[in-house]
Amino acid sequence: MSSDNMNNTNVEKNSYEADNIQILEGLEAVRKRPGMYIGSTSSRGLHHLVYEIVDNAIDEALAGFCSEVDVQINKDNSITVKDNGRGIPVGINKKAGLPAVEVVFTVLHAGGKFGGGGYKVSGGLHGVGASVVNALSTWLEVTVKRDGKIYNQRYERGKTMYPLKEVGTCDKDETGTVVTFLPDPQIFEDTVYDYNVLKVRLREVAFLTKGIKIILRDVREEEPVEKIFHYEGGIKEFVTYLNKGKQGLYDDVLYFEGQKEKVFVEVALQHNDAYTENVYTFVNNINTPEGGTHFEGFKRALTKVLNDYARKNNILKEKDDNLAGEDIREGLTAIISVKIEDPQFEGQTKQKLGNSEARRAVEGVFTEQLTYYLEQNPNIARLICEKSVLAQRARDAARKARELTRKTPLNSASLPGKLTDCSDKNPENCEIFIVEGDSAGGSAKTARNRATQAVLPLRGKILNVEKARIDRILGNEEIRGMITAFGTGIHEDFDISKLRYHKIIIMTDADVDGAHIATLMLTFFYRFMPELIKQGYVYLAKPPLYQVSKNKKVWYAYSDEELNDILTEIGRDGNNKIQRYKGLGEMDADQLWETTMDPESRVLLKVGIDEEEKAELDLTFTTLMGDDVEPRREFIEANAKFAKNLDI
Repeated sequence: MSSDNMNNTNVEKNSYEADNIQILEGLEAVRKRPGMYIGSTSSRGLHHLVYEIVDNAIDEALAGFCSEVDVQINKDNSITVKDNGRGIPVGINKKAGLPAVEVVFTVLHAGGKFGGGGYKVSGGLHGVGASVVNALSTWLEVTVKRDGKIYNQRYERGKTMYPLKEVGTCDKDETGTVVTFLPDPQIFEDTVYDYNVLKVRLREVAFLTKGIKIILRDVREEEPVEKIFHYEGGIKEFVTYLNKGKQGLYDDVLYFEGQKEKVFVEVALQHNDAYTENVYTFVNNINTPEGGTHFEGFKRALTKVLNDYARKNNILKEKDDNLAGEDIREGLTAIISVKIEDPQFEGQTKQKLGNSEARRAVEGVFTEQLTYYLEQNPNIARLICEKSVLAQRARDAARKARELTRKTPLNSASLPGKLTDCSDKNPENCEIFIVEGDSAGGSAKTARNRATQAVLPLRGKILNVEKARIDRILGNEEIRGMITAFGTGIHEDFDISKLRYHKIIIMTDADVDGAHIATLMLTFFYRFMPELIKQGYVYLAKPPLYQVSKNKKVWYAYSDEELNDILTEIGRDGNNKIQRYKGLGEMDADQLWETTMDPESRVLLKVGIDEEEKAELDLTFTTLMGDDVEPRREFIEANAKFAKNLDI
């Protein structure tokens, strides 16, 4: 049963009419406190406006009435979203005394999503989306095709400019909605849309909405860019996409779907030859990065079914311990997608599902269908069980190594020998520089502020954690030194309150080798200590590329553009001495302090994670750090235009 037709069993075309649009409250506060409605007024909030309008079209698709959504970035940086759904109702809403389409765009909490019979399931901001986008736009125009007529209305900063008017006729069967809006520069820090950010989200939506066609077009440049997303395989194709660059443990992506307690469940999964677990959960196409009841149901079913199978088929003997969930999920890529009528979200960020019926539905559907599948496919079942047993052994072997890095009160005797610590014990004041090589480490130790700056030199490149099990990772001296120095532990031992430095600064050479070492370290943090990045404790130092000296004066340039600016300012003549730094070791302590370590003059880049793009981020790490050369070559070719200052 596809997600397109499962939701329309009780929804008829005539049930989506003017009085299905229910009004909950007014729109006054949106412009005053936009962050309450879209999260922030940064680039993330700007792009969220597009998602809200697209989500309205996707709700039509989930109800079975929309097959195509067209999104265009226009030359003036306005956005046009066009769909071939039923068209927003245009009749008079009795409660408001206004056309329903005007209510949708001018009244907060108005929409067909509040039990009025409009939608069985829906995504978006639970009905506030269209009015919030309108309130935060310089202008917005909506055109509706419905019942053989074309209607239009325009708003400016949320205010209606003229009554809804009939502007033409169309074929009786031709229906849909077109929304064009221009984000308000009075609200947003930046109003320039990023094509790649929209591409990532719209691709994800297309994977999650089986059969929908989403077209993304950017016409701002002379050569327009267009991408079409259309996946008949839905989340099965999502798993294949995420496993690009990895070797599947078995050929097929396993797919299960079913309905229980009015919850529609889809699960797709495939194990691969890597060691990290990548599981993504969604509710009505909304990403739930903190998981919730649907994820709990999935984990319980997977662990129980695999253990039962392993016991029944003597892969696990009577004396053996049960396989832990983390053993079974080693190298697993999975998507859990549920459609539910009234999703309840928990936590401050509303990123965790709380409905108990979702746990029961996922566990019930997945248990029954996975059990049957394993019985019918014993070769695949054995491959999964054997990989899980190897993971269990590696985890047991890692226990001793883990003890060395477990959360314990630290003293000078337990700190790694190469660490030169700072004297201040207040983590808020302290920072640690992870430095490539003993030479740069020596300069950094001399240059540092001894009270607040610690230095930990690494010997060469650390282990690539994408291609190693936990026992080997914890056996690596450089990684163990970092974990011990930070004091937080990793994985289930991780405790952010034990962090000894509130700035962890990766300081590597400004060349290809340095970039590779930084990527290895970021991969380790991302896979084993993601909270360090999420909470903003990880930074990249930006050492200069050039030193320019003339008449006993010295300038530093951090890019080729800066070098050109300096030379233009001081004059291009034979008195200029230009030194190209090949590595941090070429700087003496004073130069390193002045350019890269002094809080008053240095440049630091904060590393962050956008939860909405986590799947794409996982894929990027896999592509860059995995064994498969072809996806890495494709990634480099596609992104080469964004790379600067590389010594190739």
